Amino acid sequence: MFNKRCIVTGGAGFIGSALVRHLVRDTDATVLMVDKLTYAGNLESVREVSDSPRYSFLQADICDAAAMDRAFAEFRPDTIFHLAAESHVDRSIDGPGEFIRTNVTGTATLLQSALAYWRMLPDAAKSAFRFQHISTDEVYGSLGAEGFFTEKTPYAPHSPYSASKAASDHLVRAWHDTYGLPTLITNCSNNYGPYHFPEKLIPLIILNCLDGKPLPVYGTGANVRDWLYVDDHVAALRLVNERGEPGGTYNVGGHNERTNLEVVRTVCRVLDELKPAPGGGSYADLITFVADRPGHDLRYAIDPSKLMGELGWRPQENFDTGIRKTVQWYLDNEWWWGPIHRGTYAGERLGTGK
Repeated sequence: MFNKRCIVTGGAGFIGSALVRHLVRDTDATVLMVDKLTYAGNLESVREVSDSPRYSFLQADICDAAAMDRAFAEFRPDTIFHLAAESHVDRSIDGPGEFIRTNVTGTATLLQSALAYWRMLPDAAKSAFRFQHISTDEVYGSLGAEGFFTEKTPYAPHSPYSASKAASDHLVRAWHDTYGLPTLITNCSNNYGPYHFPEKLIPLIILNCLDGKPLPVYGTGANVRDWLYVDDHVAALRLVNERGEPGGTYNVGGHNERTNLEVVRTVCRVLDELKPAPGGGSYADLITFVADRPGHDLRYAIDPSKLMGELGWRPQENFDTGIRKTVQWYLDNEWWWGPIHRGTYAGERLGTGK
């Protein structure tokens, strides 16, 4: 069993909370969840495991070097899963400064704290330690109609968000190459699933359908993304942590390419079946095309051959099964998204660049 002592930064966010739930519920790991609790951080996302004696929480900013030093010294982790990041492209267009601060400066701060802690470990613990950085396929830029991102694809980020994540990837590699810190990097495609903050496409569309609001689709809806169910991603993260080669990079993708318009229509079709619109007709009648996002990449697609071939990872969900689970979860769990929808974020347009 996986019984490491794990720090998970950004553990109250979407992917981070899925990882925390998995580690506490399905393994013997002991977890210190570190989160600043910004607008997208929600302790309710880990409620099901929060009573476990193997779970603890520290509210702290990864840019706070003293707090990070204390966390390492007091918790004494075997590994760190670094997921703390500002992650929404539209918000990065409106306010890039916070993305630079958290994603770049925060990662550098965390690396320094990890390095100081790692250097003081006994040899066996030093060899076993891992600093695992969770990143995005957006660092690679945009693909044409064919081809896939691999671990050797040159970086070409186009948004403030993807540029900040590219910078953090480079920092992690530099700390491995320069100082010998045992690092791992994963670059994933678009995640979806339960507990996803409703500024992102799939939960936004679900909630707008339930509210009878327009379903905004950027441009013509032709932009393509490769979709990955969040629990499949979490399984990959654990596998990379256990078996990945220090200094290595692993791409995580689901081979589930869909245009944005196809995604929206699929959500509508599932909702038509599970919760028909009160007035009849299809939720797809609410689709509304809006001005495109500035710098909108045309297509992302991941080649996960390295992860599958070397480490044996296989996704358990395809897009059709995963999206059905996701829609059903939102229908069943208004207790989680209702307070967000009525308070923090009500579905307003972000990222116009004006």
